[in-house]
Amino acid sequence: QVQLVESGGGLVQAGGSLRLSCAASGRTFSSYAMGWFRQAPGKEREFVAAITWSGTSTYYADSVKGRFTISRDNAKNTVSLQMNSLKPEDTAVYYCAAPSHEHTFVVGASHYAYWGQGTQVTVSS
Repeated sequence: QVQLVESGGGLVQAGGSLRLSCAASGRTFSSYAMGWFRQAPGKEREFVAAITWSGTSTYYADSVKGRFTISRDNAKNTVSLQMNSLKPEDTAVYYCAAPSHEHTFVVGASHYAYWGQGTQVTVSS
């Protein structure tokens, strides 16, 4: 079981940066890959980035590749998303999530069972 709480959202101008954090509770955080997703108004939730349980591999959506960086600190039970060169189309509620099973690296939202409450990111033009 994993509980997740996001923080770090806010309002930023286009071209700016934000860093999202996700604090996890549960004894087996280091056994779970972690993902970030986002949902804009009127749109479906979409994958943003994922990182393996060890942190050695990452995967990004094409729309954020080269601008966003996912990282984790298993000693602190946290996963972060550094977002640079933000665009208005990045505006959304951002969620961190953990998949249903330990040691599983997946990108589809349907494979994720544990979700945070979300944090709003708004990028103004």
